[in-house]
Amino acid sequence: MTSGASASAPPGLDLDRLTGYLESVVPGRLAGPVRARLIAGGRSNLTYELTDGEHRWVLRRPPLGHVLETAHDMGREFRILDALAGSAVPVPPLVGHCTDDAVLGAPFYVMDFVDGVILRTNDQLAELGPDEAAGLADSLVDVLAELHLVDYERVGLGDFGRPLGYLERQLRRWGKQLAASHTRDVPGFEVLATRLSAAIPGSQRGCIVHGDYRLDNVILAPASSAEIIAVLDWEMATLGDPLTDVGMLLMYWDGWAGMQNPITATPGDHAGFPARDRLARRYAERTGLDPAHLDWYFGFAFYKIAVILEGIHYRFAKGLTVGEGFERIGDMVPELVGRGLAALES
Repeated sequence: MTSGASASAPPGLDLDRLTGYLESVVPGRLAGPVRARLIAGGRSNLTYELTDGEHRWVLRRPPLGHVLETAHDMGREFRILDALAGSAVPVPPLVGHCTDDAVLGAPFYVMDFVDGVILRTNDQLAELGPDEAAGLADSLVDVLAELHLVDYERVGLGDFGRPLGYLERQLRRWGKQLAASHTRDVPGFEVLATRLSAAIPGSQRGCIVHGDYRLDNVILAPASSAEIIAVLDWEMATLGDPLTDVGMLLMYWDGWAGMQNPITATPGDHAGFPARDRLARRYAERTGLDPAHLDWYFGFAFYKIAVILEGIHYRFAKGLTVGEGFERIGDMVPELVGRGLAALES
């Protein structure tokens, strides 16, 4: 079917070579020329929807240019999705993992398209009533708790990371990532890193952590705003401290309320959604973990996302981003740093 591949492809794809790869992993299934579109919402790894007119798949690959060390590892994403298949954590079915750079210029993997709803916009959130919003919040917490309760040794991920010393390594890692994307001095960045390093809490448990768990990284069932049928975007997954996922979820939930960011809709901007305290309480009940030091994890979440966005701003300034909304990313970083400092001071 390679002869019928379309010449029109979004940046980062070569449809002729991709069609050849698909023919090797789903032999005899291609029903027509392969077409592709960039899926909106990605600000790091690139995500595309593929179709042959009958079937649909999703492809994930690293960004174009300036790929930071240890970031954007397609093999790690593929491995954790494979390990979690059949567990209480819903993940998309996998198709294949390609390590041959000759196909697309970088490793990538393909998974089945999961037909459901992703809540990315404020208009979508505004349509949910208080009961639906509360049910959605509970489901988000429950799935995260299930992830953190997975026996990572049993599913073959015992060497996927090192829980001991995870928080210290995270601070060093994000400090290195910030240095690698440095183009300007942001007031408070160094102070925030220093205060976090001076007050690292003791980890209560080692587990699989998602690394970027939030509302628009899950797919909901078409007929239910509270049933999560797939968790997406595992690029930062590893073994570590579960409360880092909780801090990140709460930061996305209402930590940057009022910022009008182009990345994702914020539940905290909508009156019908419960406050972060409800999510934190439910998580503690489901896992038995003590949330006493959650302010530290909340502040760390601001630091981490500020570093990530500074890296995206760097790529945007170099003309290496694909998609829309990047021109506003850089302006968000100083505000996120300030909110991180405020979280620690609380």
